[in-house]
Amino acid sequence: MPRQCGSLTQRNTETTCPISVTLPTVDWYAIAVVVVFALMGLVCVLLIPLSLPGTWLLLGVAVFIELVDSIWRPAGKPMTFGWPVLASATALAGLGEVIEFAAGALGAKWGGATHRGVIGAIVGAIAGAILFSLLVPIPLIGTLLGALVGTFVGALIGEVTAEKRRHPRENVRAAIAASIGRLAGTLGKLAIGAVVWVLLVRAAYPG
Repeated sequence: MPRQCGSLTQRNTETTCPISVTLPTVDWYAIAVVVVFALMGLVCVLLIPLSLPGTWLLLGVAVFIELVDSIWRPAGKPMTFGWPVLASATALAGLGEVIEFAAGALGAKWGGATHRGVIGAIVGAIAGAILFSLLVPIPLIGTLLGALVGTFVGALIGEVTAEKRRHPRENVRAAIAASIGRLAGTLGKLAIGAVVWVLLVRAAYPG
């Protein structure tokens, strides 16, 4: 005789009983938000070598999502990121600014760059990053290369056109030091921006 489903008595002949399986509910809205945020955040990180505030733009998007996420998140569900995570990300973004400023200042001091040379390095870095991003369409590589070349050229022009005339060797040394400091600061800030991006994407992922 076949056994009855749910019966404690064992029978010789087996029968198939219907099994009720409860699948976990997938929050597709939250997943869509994470995917869109991850893509937008990656673009923000790639803006950092262009001397644009990519990390702060990334944080701005995250804060906006945190403020309006009650529209799609079910009642009782936790927040998308959580304010402690956003506070940590803000602290990291501030650290990135400190690294960039300190590296640039140390490079300028080591090379003896003038104020005009420092301004030229900043302007040259932005112009070079934009130009090389178009000429060398390799993500990040062309931008960093352009920022490095632009920093050197801009700093050198600034030193050569400074009121106080110096030996050409000193001008070149100042331009090289400014380029090294700028590159180190940009790489440090870029690394911090990538950490912030990973931190926020991981915090926003549901489950």
